[in-house]
Amino acid sequence: MPNAAGIAELRRENALLADRLDAAGRAREALQADYAALQKTVSALRETAAALKDQLDWFKRQLFGRRSEKRLEIDLTEQASLFEALGGGDAPAPEVPTEEISYRRRRKARGDAVNESGLRFDDTVPVTTIEVRDPAVESIPESERVVVGEKVTHRLAQRPASYEVLRYVRPVVKRRDTGKLLTARAPANVLERTSADASLLAGMLVDKFRHHLPLHRQHRRMADAGIAVSRASLTNWTGRAIDLLEPVAAAQTAHVLESRVLAMDETPVKAGVKEPGKMRQGYFWPIYGEADEIVFPFAPTREHRHVEAFLGDFEGVLSSDGYEAYARYAATRAGVRHSQCWAHCRRGFEQARDSEPEAADAALALIGALYANEKAIRTRGLKGAAKLAFRRERSVPAAARFFDWCRGQLARPGLLPRSPLAKALGYALEREAGLSVYLSDADVAIDTNHLERALRPIPAGRRNWLFAWTEIGAGRVGTIQGLLATCTLQGVDPYTYLVDVLQRVGEHPASRAVELTPRVWRTLFADDPLRSDLDRARDPPTG
Repeated sequence: MPNAAGIAELRRENALLADRLDAAGRAREALQADYAALQKTVSALRETAAALKDQLDWFKRQLFGRRSEKRLEIDLTEQASLFEALGGGDAPAPEVPTEEISYRRRRKARGDAVNESGLRFDDTVPVTTIEVRDPAVESIPESERVVVGEKVTHRLAQRPASYEVLRYVRPVVKRRDTGKLLTARAPANVLERTSADASLLAGMLVDKFRHHLPLHRQHRRMADAGIAVSRASLTNWTGRAIDLLEPVAAAQTAHVLESRVLAMDETPVKAGVKEPGKMRQGYFWPIYGEADEIVFPFAPTREHRHVEAFLGDFEGVLSSDGYEAYARYAATRAGVRHSQCWAHCRRGFEQARDSEPEAADAALALIGALYANEKAIRTRGLKGAAKLAFRRERSVPAAARFFDWCRGQLARPGLLPRSPLAKALGYALEREAGLSVYLSDADVAIDTNHLERALRPIPAGRRNWLFAWTEIGAGRVGTIQGLLATCTLQGVDPYTYLVDVLQRVGEHPASRAVELTPRVWRTLFADDPLRSDLDRARDPPTG
């Protein structure tokens, strides 16, 4: 039998081994925890790397690739082989069966092309005729030559931007009997106590806000033409002219808000000085009415409250992108339905083409079927009930297939939550109800592209005039841009419109300001607009 000392020694060794086993167990658990944490970190890093790669691919596509979201359907079977074209193929190409088809088609029109180069112009373009003579022909006696015809070619030329000064001469007459001096009153001007004619004001507004030529460039152009006028005067004249149009813009806004279907968006603009060297970020909130009119109210922020402030008690369908402010406004209004834009939904899948090309192409094909149906509707000229019936027959099943496909893809194993495809799927499914509104209302468009096309002057202008010094200035930009963009939508020449309205607005009843909006002006005054003194001097009326 072991003695007591041996037993004690064994017990100490057992205790020591137990402590070592416990320490080993704890170390193993710590290693397992560290390993799990490392796995989680690696997974997060891989997901982050994939997201960054997607962003890098997107930026590369923006810089070097095709930015258009229009899908190009190319049938590879119809593309010729380079080696076959060079005769390097092993076997001759099989003979393709052909058949002769005869049909009649409309002769291709060249519009108003006047020569083989395809130059087109209408009757309003001034034409200067230059007679070209050949000395060798002129040397032939007239008795020995006869003109049998003429050859005409055309070239497009340009004059530098020109300005003219109107010199008003008013005779001063003295009565012989009383000695009183008499003279005609000075003609009324749009802006009293200024030297700016209506034609100049209209031209400045069109150049700045339609052709995006800032005032400092117009000032330089005037200086080059020999005219000395301060830039402060140009700024003052522009602001005062826009202020005259404010009642017209307000009347147009009121009519837009009477629409049953509205489209709304927001676009940023720098307005107001935040601190030396920095401008405040403001926003235009363009609203597109169903009568093809658009207005650009301005707000200093992108807060949700501005949607309610601009729309007020609107009732109908509100079409927009996925910004939450519109959905929240519609949710608080019983009479408002919120329709979402399919173009914004499609954009997410377009951005996922680099990381998930097959799935993204499948989604784009499904969405493309919806757009193909809309194209067929336009081609057939369907309206009202016929348009709605066509959508119910073809677009409703196509939309259902798309959303079922999205749900199936979102449940696919291995799909990273932060991947572009997962984000696009989540965006579409979250907005399924809004994306389906147009399927049950013939007056609702499939997207808000018509609004985005109409608001293009704002981002184009930002690249030129860059910012507005004050929020008041930004409001003026919105006023004039709404009228000019609506002129484009209504097919109205903006220069002719502004020359007329600037002269008419001072005497027109305020209660009938809607008559001066481009939509109504086109019907009432477009056939016989008021002309500027410059035009009347060049083309005096014949009695």
